[in-house]
Amino acid sequence: MTPDTVTLRGGGCALVLSGDGGGLPHVAYWGADLPDAALADVALVTGRPVPHNQLDLPWHLSVLPTSGEGWLGTPAFAAHRAGGRTAPRWVATLEAGDGDPGTNGRAGAGEATAVVRATASDVGAEVVLRYRLDEHGVLVVGSELTNTSTEETPLDVGALRAVLPLPTRADEVLDLTGRWCRERSPQRRPLADGTWLRTGRRGRTGHDATLLLVAGTAGFGFRSGEVWATHVAWSGNHEHLVERLPEGAGAHASVIGGGEALAPGELRLGPGETYTAPPVVFVHSTEGLDGLTRSLVRHQRAQAGYRSTPRPLVLNTWEAVYFETDLDHLKRLADTGASIGVERFVLDDGWFGSRRDDHRGLGDWVVSPDVWPDGLGPLVDHVKGLGMQFGLWFEPEMVNLDSDLVRAHPEWVLGPVAGPPHPSRHQHVLDLADPGAFAHVLEAMSALIGTYGIDFVKWDHNRDLHEAVRTDDGGTDRPAVRAQTFATYRLLDELRRRHPDLEIESCSSGGARVDLGVLARTDRVWTSDCNDALERVAIQRWTGLLVPPERMGSHVGPPTAHTTHRHLDLSLRMLVALGGHAGLEWDITTCDPDELEALRAWSALYRELRPLLHGGDAVRSDHPDDSIDVGGVVAPDRSAAVLTVVQVATGRGVTPGAVPLPGLDPGRTYRVRVRREAGLPVTVQVEPPAWWEAATGEGLVVSGAALGAAGLAMPALLPGQGFLLHLEPAQG
Repeated sequence: MTPDTVTLRGGGCALVLSGDGGGLPHVAYWGADLPDAALADVALVTGRPVPHNQLDLPWHLSVLPTSGEGWLGTPAFAAHRAGGRTAPRWVATLEAGDGDPGTNGRAGAGEATAVVRATASDVGAEVVLRYRLDEHGVLVVGSELTNTSTEETPLDVGALRAVLPLPTRADEVLDLTGRWCRERSPQRRPLADGTWLRTGRRGRTGHDATLLLVAGTAGFGFRSGEVWATHVAWSGNHEHLVERLPEGAGAHASVIGGGEALAPGELRLGPGETYTAPPVVFVHSTEGLDGLTRSLVRHQRAQAGYRSTPRPLVLNTWEAVYFETDLDHLKRLADTGASIGVERFVLDDGWFGSRRDDHRGLGDWVVSPDVWPDGLGPLVDHVKGLGMQFGLWFEPEMVNLDSDLVRAHPEWVLGPVAGPPHPSRHQHVLDLADPGAFAHVLEAMSALIGTYGIDFVKWDHNRDLHEAVRTDDGGTDRPAVRAQTFATYRLLDELRRRHPDLEIESCSSGGARVDLGVLARTDRVWTSDCNDALERVAIQRWTGLLVPPERMGSHVGPPTAHTTHRHLDLSLRMLVALGGHAGLEWDITTCDPDELEALRAWSALYRELRPLLHGGDAVRSDHPDDSIDVGGVVAPDRSAAVLTVVQVATGRGVTPGAVPLPGLDPGRTYRVRVRREAGLPVTVQVEPPAWWEAATGEGLVVSGAALGAAGLAMPALLPGQGFLLHLEPAQG
């Protein structure tokens, strides 16, 4: 390779950055790893012609593309100084190194890094781009912008995006949308000319946020196709984009990337000040969406501080008691939970201040003397005496106007000079960027955590941020989402520093804050407020594109779902809950003996399978009949697997036919069992498939090659029915 070229390799992927004669470098290649000689030939074989009515010389898509280099699409850099100096001329250097790309810590073992430093003296700006490709094939791009001018006029920043090129064969786009209780719904379309831009301006990630924006070869699926994806690791306003112009992008066809979505005036850099953009994550796979997930999950599991201890079986009280926090009832609930194997008991909303409903008391983090005359101690002691951990619900970023906190400090409510924004869920946003508000919440939470030895915090965030502005000392409204997001991060970080063993769940009216920014500071997400197991099948399937199963809260809800009023069998509810960090959200004191015995067997199964469920690679079937869902986890060495089969709707055929089981080793022989502890389904058939009797007994011994190629003939199930397959190495 030439001296002005840096090649990064990791996880079967390669990124080639090439210098450009003192100007900005460009990405010569991003994709599957190739031999050195092949990578050296990339520039030769991909040089583009000079067509009519274009720039008179060939041009490259730089690492920071703007119109100055030839790119007339969405610029990666946008800034001005009092409306002027908007056309930077960059002088840049490219070097290999171990720089920090904007995430925690420096480059570690198995990571390849590169740094681009670019200055534009005409604008008074310096940009540093840091690239880190890890051993799992995950590329993290960190960006910094510094105002190098000494003049008083600030540098107003509109955007600092990270983008990478895509080849012509990437001609289809998949992203996710959603709403409350229906998060992560897929949508896909051809990659046509123009910009597909997904911007979130909710002040949090959002129920409709795309976890991954994916471009790929036509018809790509979970198990097939070449795909390229991006994710902005940020919990505030953000954007993801795929863009193609008729003239292409230098030697490439289109671009993919993203960054923070800044409000006008939100980022004004004074002399010497630096803006650090949120990290943007890129990942490539030649093995479809499952390949992306494998890289991203392994990347997360390798991070410092990642919880590797067994994920305890949870009982959360919300759908069990709601605001009726009666001590005797809660003790009975804890007793029943302990008797079936619950390991963590979480007290939800309603324990503090005047909070007897959702109209008042939010923000008053003081144990209610009316409900708890002796404090939380009697419940905490009872729970811990049963051998369980104790968790507590907070919503630190929100307040009710009818609260002691707001009566004492109305200036801490986030909003414009004209008055508070419209309420949502009867609440408003607490301005955590205010030092007084921040200190108040930190000390109140930390005191409770320390006093009661709280093991787990369910951290809620139940509204979007409308009119997200704060008033400065001069009485001027200023955009506040960035400041609020960083304040939340600081609060999470400080609580974890003070209480190193504390675990935190990111809940945001269910799954509205799911991103790698918040996951760097928490241990799990509440996947959705919807505990309807049938809805959860798709929600968890698509959340699992990015989130490891051990970080997805997945609970057995009551027989009739709170959010849909649909009645579902216990067998399905237990089966679907095994797809994540399992728990219950149900008043199990009302269960009959048969239900309790079923839950006891299910909880034992969860503990038995937990190492595989929470340590394997996610796999999902591409069966063409979407009325049946097949997926689960396979051990990294493919020696074992746990797969769930769920009939989510009536099928288009009389039977689903044979479904290839994903991810198995064709050279192995497996013992296949249907685990009765997860429930047996109701079928609509005269006889089951030939393998069913053996699999529901001692097990069916069969080759991985047959299971992966010919597949397994599925029983004819009623909608809302399913079963669990457990595959282990066959003995002898």
